[in-house]
Amino acid sequence: MSRGRGGPARLPAGIPGFDQIADGGLPLGRAALVVGTSGSGKTVFAVQFLVAGVHAHGQNGVLVSFEEPAEDLVEHFSERPWGLDELVAQGRIEIVDVSLVQDEEHEELGPFDFGALLVRIERAVARLGAERVVLDSVGSLFALFRDAAGVRRELRRVIRGLRRMGVTTVVTSERIDEYGSVGRYGLEEFVVNGVIVLRNPLEMEKRRRTIEILKFRGASHKRGEYPFTIDPQGGLSVIPYSAIELDKPSAGLRVSTGVPDLDRMCGGGVFTDGVMLVSGPTGAGKTLIVSQFVRAAFEHGERALLLTFEENREQLVRNAASWGVDLAAAERAGLLQIVARYPERMSLEDLLMQVRQEVDAFGPRRVALDSLTVLEHTQAVKPFREFVVGLTTTLKERDIAAVFTNTTSALGGGATMTESHVSTISDAVVLLRYVETPGAVRRALTVLKMRGSRHDTSIREFVIGDTGMEILGPLTEVSGLLGGSVVAAGPDASAWGVRAGRFGAG
Repeated sequence: MSRGRGGPARLPAGIPGFDQIADGGLPLGRAALVVGTSGSGKTVFAVQFLVAGVHAHGQNGVLVSFEEPAEDLVEHFSERPWGLDELVAQGRIEIVDVSLVQDEEHEELGPFDFGALLVRIERAVARLGAERVVLDSVGSLFALFRDAAGVRRELRRVIRGLRRMGVTTVVTSERIDEYGSVGRYGLEEFVVNGVIVLRNPLEMEKRRRTIEILKFRGASHKRGEYPFTIDPQGGLSVIPYSAIELDKPSAGLRVSTGVPDLDRMCGGGVFTDGVMLVSGPTGAGKTLIVSQFVRAAFEHGERALLLTFEENREQLVRNAASWGVDLAAAERAGLLQIVARYPERMSLEDLLMQVRQEVDAFGPRRVALDSLTVLEHTQAVKPFREFVVGLTTTLKERDIAAVFTNTTSALGGGATMTESHVSTISDAVVLLRYVETPGAVRRALTVLKMRGSRHDTSIREFVIGDTGMEILGPLTEVSGLLGGSVVAAGPDASAWGVRAGRFGAG
């Protein structure tokens, strides 16, 4: 048990991320209404609340099912590794089956005995010593009885009875619209202590689940909507982006980028919990830096995770081999894991949870992501920003050094949404640019930002050879490189013949 920032003691729900936005959990001994449209995750939330109570807190629970027969409910969750059937068999969770089926020849059923229901619940609570109760889903009662006011009145009596028992209760009910009125049947009138809204709207041809604690009477909680996912194995997980506290101490140790000259420009390399953004046009050398970054890990016997969203594994391995980086050998040695995905059709919340699972399962010391651009182009601005914040936090919490890449649309550079949203939370930003000179196109590099460290601010030319990247001296002949509008500069400007102007789109 715990106390939030204010109000009653809390009962941790045991649902990842939820207790963080609930300031510690559900108000102890009270009832909370969980509402949502069909398929939003209400029953998953409710059953997970009971299962987590047993596994994490040793608290038994009672599930009152109004819609599904007990055997159907157990079978529905049999594919999840929760062991619901075992918990029922062991007497840790009891299902009170009051599922009702309407007679096809009549519009409604006869009177429902709520008094008898309360007695059944009370006996089950006493048998198990239960501390958690779920009513799922009370909305089905209103579809079967004309007297909605009477149903609400009797449900209020049941809720009051549960409060006298000292149990913490979750009540689920369906609503029609994602952003319409909260309750479909006015249930919030009797579940006065808390209202939790689950939403599953369609955005840019994708479903995006969110959860909002609308109220906890007399208790604090975080405001606003928070995304969540439902994983077939782990269940419901809330991603509390804006509730993340930036209070972790920063690391002072560094690791190599894999390019010695770039290490020197960065003041000694990348911090062990740092995130470096490498931004540039197509073909400028971003994937090369990624390859050398992960090679620096497995050359020291450390694991690296490489996430690619634009190339398949075979292309990536082939390209890296041309620079002398043997990714396939590192994979065989168990020091590298390549995850190639095309995430256009999946939500960023689902992608973030998958990346977290890969990180926790493989245990890398470095993570490289190539590239963020495909996510920028297929997602809305807010989910994209939240994904980057969530991923960055995940890596920093685990002291993992990371390199993210971003592809600019113009050959000479120019700001993109990725740069705008990622550069502010990145510890280092490296810009790659093309420079047009008489008879040739040259490449240039600069370290635009290196948080917490002095660094080389010059713009340097680099070349790509059989052994990777070689950084040369400062490029003093041009200016305007950062904005993508290059003009000749210096005493030899007339010899260059470089015209002012922005390069074309790539």
